[in-house]
Amino acid sequence: MTDLTDEYKKAARWIRDADALFIGAGAGMGVDSGLPDFRGDEGFWKAYPPFKKRGFSFTDMANPRWFQTDPAQAWGFYGHRLNLYRKTKPHKGFETLLNWGKAKKLGYFVFTSNVDGQFQRAGFDSALIEECHGSIHHLQCVADCIGDIWSAEGIDVEVDEKTFKATGELPHCKHCNRLARPNILMFGDPAWSHVRSYAQADNLELFNEKVADHKLVTIECGAGKAIPTVRFTCQNKIGHLIRINPRESNVPPGQISLPVGASEAIENIARFLKSLS
Repeated sequence: MTDLTDEYKKAARWIRDADALFIGAGAGMGVDSGLPDFRGDEGFWKAYPPFKKRGFSFTDMANPRWFQTDPAQAWGFYGHRLNLYRKTKPHKGFETLLNWGKAKKLGYFVFTSNVDGQFQRAGFDSALIEECHGSIHHLQCVADCIGDIWSAEGIDVEVDEKTFKATGELPHCKHCNRLARPNILMFGDPAWSHVRSYAQADNLELFNEKVADHKLVTIECGAGKAIPTVRFTCQNKIGHLIRINPRESNVPPGQISLPVGASEAIENIARFLKSLS
């Protein structure tokens, strides 16, 4: 195994000296909390065995057409994920990142493609998070009838664990009574309402203006190349980049690559950061 001591020490120094932190997170960030790894069909099928028998991949299931053709199957898949994310406790790395960010004179901002709401659950300020693919904890009309987005709090979807189909009443739009769906950007999804995510993007622009000409460190966790939104956003930031990813951890010259899981990397950086204080 490669000795990463020098990289951890350098990362600790960068974070110590930073005026602000930009935190990017892809799917790998949640794996250490016990969330399923959807990277590759085998990871998806391990979490959802019935779909393997039917030959459906994550891309097949994360498609809005199911809400038209088989609403019980659509809400079985997303209802199960909603229930899972609600009961999953964020790993300790979230708390550590939050403490680092709150200690900076210009604060922090989070950019994530994850829809699980783990950052909010860990205590991060919702006004300082952009969820570029939306959130499973918010709903919209399948037809986006008036463009409204509302909280999924209080919505409980019962799911048959053998078929991953929803049983009982499905969520409906509170305006037109059509079927409701999660406010998540799916594959081939012209009906996704981007209002909430675009408002979050405006907050990111305010952060960018605030930290311009200051020392910014970007900490990217678990963002791969398959859906590269987070990766590109982090790499295009001015300042230092710390890329944490067991796979695809290559970085531009002069930046830090940590080819390990998010929780392990953050814990090790914290250990060296503590020794600098």
